[in-house]
This record gives sequence, structure tokens and C-alpha cells, in this order.
Amino acid sequence: MAGSEHTSKQFDAELEAVRARVLQMGGLVESQIRLAVESLISGDVALMNRVIEDDHRVNALEVEIDESCNRILVRRQPAAGDLRMITTVIKTITDLERIGDEAEKIARMAKLLSQKDRLYLPRYNEIKHASDIALDMLRKSLDAFARLDLSTAAQVVRQDEQVDEEFRSIMRYLITFMMEDPRTISTSLEILFVAKAIERIGDHAKNMSEYVVYMVKGRDVRHVTVEEIEREVLE
Repeated sequence: MAGSEHTSKQFDAELEAVRARVLQMGGLVESQIRLAVESLISGDVALMNRVIEDDHRVNALEVEIDESCNRILVRRQPAAGDLRMITTVIKTITDLERIGDEAEKIARMAKLLSQKDRLYLPRYNEIKHASDIALDMLRKSLDAFARLDLSTAAQVVRQDEQVDEEFRSIMRYLITFMMEDPRTISTSLEILFVAKAIERIGDHAKNMSEYVVYMVKGRDVRHVTVEEIEREVLE
């Protein structure tokens, strides 16, 4: 009995280590987004380069966590809740890696925009506002994962509608800008790519929150309405 208890404690420690690494990866990705948007607004090329160069750190963490999960699956053959936890981790790190890619994309677009005539750059207020919501979604989804907090997970799903609306609003604004002055077209398209990257970050954060509902409730809530998710959380 003592041996199985020891094995069980070891297994719990392995699961806890994997969860901690996911949160570490989440922190790195969060920092990448923040710095990418900051570099865009400030025009700081050194900061843009740093974000682009640091993307490999995000990728390395994904590989490391994925390998840990595979080792646990082979050696421990987890069942029920533990298996759902490992599945959730594997899905979550995929979304985190893609968020890292979007942060890198923002930094690359920022580099292109830094070479443009500042006269033809529209305001970045809307981009900043959209990125603040997307960052809040990411923080909350990581918090929901850390604490298995379903009400926070449901809030993130609801916030995704806000990010989508922000994206549509930026797109309308940029279309007007391009129509009024065709010289702004290439610049506006680059800013549109940034806005799209932020919208995708929101989508990935939403996915992560839906995985938390799956982990706790055992029900896959992807592709269902926000109202259904909120009902699931309250049950």
C-alpha cells in the first residue's frame, strides 16, 4: 500500500510540474503580446526584434511540455480526471504557441510600419484597446486553468464577442481611411493584419477557457453558444 501511495504522490507531483510549466509558458506569451503592442505604438525597433527573437522560447516550452505529457501518458496511463487534465494541457499549449506566433506577427508588422511615413499612420488607440481586452482574456483563461474556475472561463468566452466587435470597428475605420486617401492603403492593410492577429489571440484564449470547462465537467463545449456554456458552468 505504501508503494502505491508513493507512486500516487509522485504522479501528483508530475501533474503539478506540468501545470506549473503551462502557467510559465502563459506568462511568457502574455509578455510577448504586451511587448509587441508596446513596440508598435512606440516604434521601438529593438523591442520588435526582441519579440521576434524570443518566439523560439515559446516553441521550446511547447515541445518540452508536450514531451512531459507523452511520458506521463505512457508511464502512468491516467484515467478519468487526470486524463482530461493531460488532454487539456496538450490542447492549451498548442493555443499558447499560436498566440506566441501572433505576437511575433504583430512585431513583424510593427517593423514594416516603423519604416513608413508617420503622416499616414492612423491612431493606434483602437489597437491598444483591443489588445488590452485580448490580454485580459489570456490572463483570465490562465487563471481559470490554474484554479479550475468555471465562472472565469465563462467570462472569457463572453469577452470574445467584444474583441470581435473591436476588430470589426477597426476594419471599418481603416476602410474609411483608405477610401479617403489611397496613399494609406499599404499601411492600413498592415495595421489590419495587426488587428486580425489580436482577434486571433482572443480566439485562442477563448479555446483555452473552453478546455477548462471540459477538464472540470467532462463536456466538450467547443462550437456551442455562450449561453449554453454559462448554463453548463452553473449546473
